[in-house]
Amino acid sequence: MALYKTYNKTKNTCSVTFELSPEAAKGAEQVWLAGDFNSWSSVDTPMKKLKDGTFKVKITLEAGREYQFRYLLDGKRWENDWAADKYVPAPFSYTDNSVVIV
Repeated sequence: MALYKTYNKTKNTCSVTFELSPEAAKGAEQVWLAGDFNSWSSVDTPMKKLKDGTFKVKITLEAGREYQFRYLLDGKRWENDWAADKYVPAPFSYTDNSVVIV
């Protein structure tokens, strides 16, 4: 898992590439990125599966903020990002959410 950030200071934005490794995907055929930035939609931000089994998606976020997120594997299993900037307790479950700071 990895988070890659590219800042655009003139627009006060950050392009973040979210990457889920084949090991973390655990054989998933489809993965979606859900978080604060898309109202926790389980379908709005699909990740592209690469030939090596890695899943990737790039989104642009407003800089100077923190965003909670998780990965949804095959529409039924949730996974955190092992490379997240930090973790916070999820408000509706007994687990943590990943956080990216931009």
